[in-house]
Amino acid sequence: MSDPRERRLAALRASLASAHLDALLVTSLPNVRYLSAFSGSSAILVITARDVLLLTDFRYAVQVRNEVGEAARIIIETTSLWTRLFAVLPDLGPLESIGFESPHLSHADVERLSEPRKEGPGSRWRPASGLVEALREQKDAHEVACIRDAVQMAEAALTRTIASVRAGMTELEICGVLERHLREAGSEAHPFEAIVASGERAALPHARSSTRAVRAGDLLLIDFGAVSGGYCSDITRTFVIGRASAEQRDIFGVVRESNATASGAVRAGMRGKDADAAARDYIGRRGWGEEFGHSLGHGIGLEVHEAPRLSKASEAPLPVGAVVTIEPGVYRPGWGGVRIEDDVLLGTQDAEVLTTFSRELIEL
Repeated sequence: MSDPRERRLAALRASLASAHLDALLVTSLPNVRYLSAFSGSSAILVITARDVLLLTDFRYAVQVRNEVGEAARIIIETTSLWTRLFAVLPDLGPLESIGFESPHLSHADVERLSEPRKEGPGSRWRPASGLVEALREQKDAHEVACIRDAVQMAEAALTRTIASVRAGMTELEICGVLERHLREAGSEAHPFEAIVASGERAALPHARSSTRAVRAGDLLLIDFGAVSGGYCSDITRTFVIGRASAEQRDIFGVVRESNATASGAVRAGMRGKDADAAARDYIGRRGWGEEFGHSLGHGIGLEVHEAPRLSKASEAPLPVGAVVTIEPGVYRPGWGGVRIEDDVLLGTQDAEVLTTFSRELIEL
């Protein structure tokens, strides 16, 4: 198998040429990992037409060589990565225009770039955004395999967790059980802070798990993910503690059908806004449109939230090979909420729902 980094660097260099950039300064750690395979927490990567330069610090002296190998020229810096960067830039040849990832730099770091130095005036630095992220939208076979593994880990952990959920447990206790099972299933990390929200708190789409004890009759919303090979999954399921009411069943059915409608309709090539509409229009026809306030979904990969977007404002077509979430929900303040979220691979012909955990209403 050819090294995917070679293909990614070739595609990035073509993008740089189109943007009239001689180099790109990469400071986003997920982007650094995508281009070099380095997974440490301290790195600066410079890509030119002929060179790949990676700077990191002493903590990663062994790790960086094991992960990156010959894919980049590695510099281990013991004091300041930025000072060393400016010292070695002239060695990369004449660079008339250098792009930097403006969304990922602090104001203080942008000011570093504008200071006069021997590599040239600050005007050579140009903000550039989304160049690497655009490449990351389309997953290759290895990336998809990692996401599949992350989905399976998450589902195994959820199956084991709900078997032990009982009335009287707090949201934090349930979250702790879930996180333990995620680690036991092989998850490398938690891609985000897991959400366990019960009762009226289930109406908070991004609730933080609390000390609230779950009670009979509560809705229980669990939103979480796993990580395999650096790649994330993102799944939500909603349960009922004890017997579900007719109202809970009705709203759950609306969300479940909205999820199925969108998952069945989403295709590579359609606009993100059209995928969003497939779910939103169904919920609206059932009378709950005002209670579905967030976007339908987003891409997942090295980050749990990345491009492409499935929202009312997204005009961009969804690319072949993207893995996206489909997560409609209905949220009623003071009552609770229901969300069902799946991870979906957009193939050349059809979409494949990677999530297999039941979408039926489960009473715990």
